[in-house]
Amino acid sequence: MTGTPSIADQVRKDRSFLLASARTPLYDFEDHVPKVPGPLMNSLPALQRHQQTTRRLRDLVRAREEKRGLLIAFEGPDGSGKTTQRKLFKSWLKSEGHDVVVTKWNSSALVKPLVKARKAARSLSPAEFSLLHAADFRYRLETEVLPALWQGKTVVADRYLFTALARDAARGLELYWLLEIYDPLFWPDMVYYFHVSPETSGKRIAAERTPNYYEAGQDVTLIDDPLESYKRFIGRVIQEYDALAQIFQFVTVDAEQSIFDQHRLIRSLYEGNRRWPWKDRNVPVLIDWLRHHPEVWKA
Repeated sequence: MTGTPSIADQVRKDRSFLLASARTPLYDFEDHVPKVPGPLMNSLPALQRHQQTTRRLRDLVRAREEKRGLLIAFEGPDGSGKTTQRKLFKSWLKSEGHDVVVTKWNSSALVKPLVKARKAARSLSPAEFSLLHAADFRYRLETEVLPALWQGKTVVADRYLFTALARDAARGLELYWLLEIYDPLFWPDMVYYFHVSPETSGKRIAAERTPNYYEAGQDVTLIDDPLESYKRFIGRVIQEYDALAQIFQFVTVDAEQSIFDQHRLIRSLYEGNRRWPWKDRNVPVLIDWLRHHPEVWKA
């Protein structure tokens, strides 16, 4: 875990790296038209059809503003209580008449079995760990998150891509590389970040269970005792989370407050921000998704 600057180090050193979060090489953000694949450049009719379809899809995305769902992400280290708050928030949303879909980290039927097997064998390098979770995330985004949002459902994410940025940066991987493997990025409407101290996280986890090998960060700390490894590793993870919260303007919740106080704050903040337009950086991702799923808009 040494030798590679952390996200926090990069924030202190050079804020220009934040521009990486908006880089999406496949797209031209000025007019939300995907850059034309090379072969189409040699065929004027094909190019024209491509551009016409893109503009039509862009108009469809804009027309969907009032009906689309919201994406709310719950982030934080293990032991922060975010899952408890996510469950309470979901129950409250449903009581208010919302159609709610929950997506959980590392839960896709396609990728999860492979990740589970490789973790059990303790055979994942930090890069492999990251790439497999990125594949799981992309699959769930395409098959769960975007379809639900398009249908007007509220999507509550129990962890989002920021989990990967924090954990993988804590394992020594560079932020630029991490952003590239999650590119193109799809941004949530709101991120609740449940902040606790490393000491609190360690105590809560120790009271419930012994952390597993990768949760404890033993693959990088090389400490035999899982609880001791966890205490060291989680401090680095929280440092990365704190830097991400500053960069991406998370809503930081003091997760050492009472469960009720946290829930009341979350509800209050949500009610004050019920409607946002699609983030400009999300429009090209939606266009690309619609292009590959014509059944969504041609029906």
